[in-house]
Amino acid sequence: MKRYHVGKVWRRENPTVAQGRYREFCQCDFDIAGQFDPMIPDAECLKIISEILTGLQLENFLIKVNDRRIIDGMFAVCGVPESKFRAICSSIDKLDKMSWTDVRHEMVAKRGLTPEVADRIGDYVQCRGDASLVEQMFQDHRLSQNRQALEGLRDLKLLFEYLTLFGIAKKVSFDLSLARGLDYYTGVIYEAVLPQTPAQAQEEPLNVGSVAAGGRYDGLVAMFDPKGHKVPCVGLSIGVERIFYIVEQRMKTVGESVRATETQVFVATPQKNFLRERLKLIAELWDAGIKAEMQYKNNPKLLSQLHYCEHTGIPLVVIIGEQELKDGVVKLRSVASREEVHVKREDLVIEIQKRLSES
Repeated sequence: MKRYHVGKVWRRENPTVAQGRYREFCQCDFDIAGQFDPMIPDAECLKIISEILTGLQLENFLIKVNDRRIIDGMFAVCGVPESKFRAICSSIDKLDKMSWTDVRHEMVAKRGLTPEVADRIGDYVQCRGDASLVEQMFQDHRLSQNRQALEGLRDLKLLFEYLTLFGIAKKVSFDLSLARGLDYYTGVIYEAVLPQTPAQAQEEPLNVGSVAAGGRYDGLVAMFDPKGHKVPCVGLSIGVERIFYIVEQRMKTVGESVRATETQVFVATPQKNFLRERLKLIAELWDAGIKAEMQYKNNPKLLSQLHYCEHTGIPLVVIIGEQELKDGVVKLRSVASREEVHVKREDLVIEIQKRLSES
């Protein structure tokens, strides 16, 4: 089964609204379930992430990958007691927000690891690179002795071969610090981030964490099946709210207005008792397929109508009053420049369509 779903999800923690991290949020999920040969559906999931972020013009993304079996194998060969695996995994998962020094302190002071074991872990989790790093880990004298780690490394080697064929291997990094704290992951895990240079961070401080993430969760379905039937699964989630936040902030950074409506034209008047004329005019625009609106008041104030257009980003205003009606024209106002021109009533639709096509 292959499926996708867009809907509300929730997380158990205090929200950080300023960074696009909400307690309730919208998420787009893709999942592939069933028994398949290794890494084929996993590679497709990474291809989907790449296509979506590229399509949204977030080309500077990086997809970090790791494998839970490599993490568990790494903990075992470093001397972490099995009872502490999940707790240490949770600490490692904070490396995208905290320095290694702080994470090491947490593992020693709060998790009860010896400094020697923490330092061995540090040798691994500060490693990141391309497919060549996978080959390098095969040669590691400690990691190569662990069966779980070897299984994970073999799958990652195959994954990078498929990602090369898909043309996205350069966008993917093998990152041994990636842990994904959720317990249900059983194999490959991944996370898409938008790295920033120091200069970008000053101009555009968008520290929202990952924008997409996922992995393999072969044991999860069995937890909800009374007979314990196992169904191999792999999937990904796209953080819709986070991406909206990033796109919105970038538009503001480059001076683009963030439009709150699809309305193209607002029909306004500076005078009283012109509701009927506005209704006739807006009907003409609607019939021509132009997205138009007006205030639902008999006698609105012109200034409030113009302020509304500026606030919502409506690009054009058509203004009709007594003199315009008498002369058979209307005023066409550009909201951005505040420039106004008179246009013959019969030419209005063509003029608006011309301006919209040019913008």
